[in-house]
Amino acid sequence: MLIETETTPNPATRKFLPGVPVMESGSRDFPTAEAAEASPLAAALFASGEVEGVFFGRDFISVTALPEVDWRGLEIDVLQVLLDHFSSGAPLFRPGTAAGIEIATDSFADDDPADAEIVDQIKELLDTRVRPAVAQDGGDIVYRGYRQGTLYLAMQGACSGCPSSAVTLKRGVESLIKHYVPEVETIEAV
Repeated sequence: MLIETETTPNPATRKFLPGVPVMESGSRDFPTAEAAEASPLAAALFASGEVEGVFFGRDFISVTALPEVDWRGLEIDVLQVLLDHFSSGAPLFRPGTAAGIEIATDSFADDDPADAEIVDQIKELLDTRVRPAVAQDGGDIVYRGYRQGTLYLAMQGACSGCPSSAVTLKRGVESLIKHYVPEVETIEAV
């Protein structure tokens, strides 16, 4: 099995492409070792003690190193964990009960029903134009809410904590969204 490695705009994060689907749909962010307990793969990546975050996309895994960690050594360890996981056919997530499943809501606050059409336009743009581009850099961008002209988005994976994410959000995403949805006045990261 050949696993490709790519750098991302975030110097602390590498993107790994195993050549097979990782997630059938959606994505999953593991910002802590505790969150990674839901996945044997994510937990194994955190076990090195040099990993700060793991993110699963449709066909990639992004791994963020702790500050001051040298990627030359960590990359070999990550590749070995990924090879072991995908070669063994191990499950991506630990089996559990429905009681242990938490489904994240789209927003951190209830959207005003009067804004339903605006919110639908925003989500359509995010899904068709923004998220595919962000996924190429090893991350994701998630809708969190819209209130009185302000759109709230969360950055995940390689995009979370990336030095250029603020520029991407303000200059790239904000200008695109404002062009198609003039009701959006500003975008805030949450």
